[in-house]
Amino acid sequence: MGKTKNFQTVKGMKDILPDEQKYWKYIYGLVDNLAREYGFSRIDLPLVEDTSLYSRSVGTSSEIVEKEMYSFTDKGDSNISMRPEFTAGIVRSYIEHGMLDKPQPLKLYTTGPCFRYDRPQSGRYRQFHQINFEIIGEADPITDAQIIQIAFKINQLVGLDVVMQVNSIGCKDCRPDYEKVLKDYLKKHRSKLSEISKKRFIKNPLRILDSKEKEDQEVIDNAPQQVDHLCDGCKNHFIQVLEYLDEIEVPYALNPRIVRGLDYYSRTTFEITPASDEEQGRQSALGGGGRYDDLVELIGGRPDTPAVGFASGIERLILQIKSKDLKVPSDPEVDVFLAQLGIEARKKALVLFEELKDAGFNIREGFSKKGLKNQLELADKLNAKLSLILGQKEILDGTIMVRDMEGGIQEVIDYKKIIPELEKRLKKVETIVVNDKIKEEK
Repeated sequence: MGKTKNFQTVKGMKDILPDEQKYWKYIYGLVDNLAREYGFSRIDLPLVEDTSLYSRSVGTSSEIVEKEMYSFTDKGDSNISMRPEFTAGIVRSYIEHGMLDKPQPLKLYTTGPCFRYDRPQSGRYRQFHQINFEIIGEADPITDAQIIQIAFKINQLVGLDVVMQVNSIGCKDCRPDYEKVLKDYLKKHRSKLSEISKKRFIKNPLRILDSKEKEDQEVIDNAPQQVDHLCDGCKNHFIQVLEYLDEIEVPYALNPRIVRGLDYYSRTTFEITPASDEEQGRQSALGGGGRYDDLVELIGGRPDTPAVGFASGIERLILQIKSKDLKVPSDPEVDVFLAQLGIEARKKALVLFEELKDAGFNIREGFSKKGLKNQLELADKLNAKLSLILGQKEILDGTIMVRDMEGGIQEVIDYKKIIPELEKRLKKVETIVVNDKIKEEK
């Protein structure tokens, strides 16, 4: 018989272990609260979509469609893809379910996994998780500002110091003129460009501005800027967005390089970056987004349905939280550990566990362990404040033993009075902890 294979996670995938869950729980809770405060409704989407949804919306020349999507033909001979991002799916759902008949604008948000066949690196996986907020059905620049504000707020609430890098890439009326000016400029410097930018020159020259290749930087730094070629409508829209951001004191920097990598963006584009210059230089954006006024029509919806949104990577957010040693809430402390000795005590402990849980105590047990020593060691590892010990003698006497886990003092009490007794003792423990904390602070 051959050696059994030791299975491991597929390259680019990651297990989220129990010790890591506090970060995820914290971020999901924070996002849900923020969404509620700003009036966003949750939407959940399937993991797979028709491949053509992404090739039409994201753009056939984008890196996502060209080489990063997990696409395959299923048994029904349909070409489907694991979702590489949320926006196209949300817009598809908006159209399919007639959400344009609801009061507009429609504010939607979601969280969950996306998939891209990207090079695994720090904070980036082939299965990664995103936070996504969208406002569909409103063209006013105040919605751009609110989306940017929410993106900023998420980072601010976890304790990160960030700056919003903001730009306008114009609309379908003024962008072609800029692209011509840009192409004329790049043509003169084409020999200096990286190989990837030479390919982008033919398919999508705007993407060259987003290049991280070293040899492209000098050419990009001297390139003509879109903001100098905006039509009056786009110019006024962008000025108002910036005025709103000034009013709500969201820190931003004008950055002509922020074009985003997806074809559906128009007018406002932005990215979230660390505030310090040092950190900006050594890592990718923590998230980004922008306006996409033509996407609804592009994939079959009503013409002239404006929209704006953003996405932020949860793994990158957690990486920042850890690197800065920012505190996140841990699971509540264990109030009571329930220990038992003997089969009859175990039966009774099963019932007592439910009663104490329903009474609101954070309780743990050692039902599968038979020795008292093993159970109390487990209670100690769980940092339980009190332990209850139920054995044959206690059952006969109608009592139960309460053990203070810090001091080791044990006392036998009436079984029927266990709930008020625990409430009294735990309140006393809480008071001591609070008083000790006050003394330490003084």
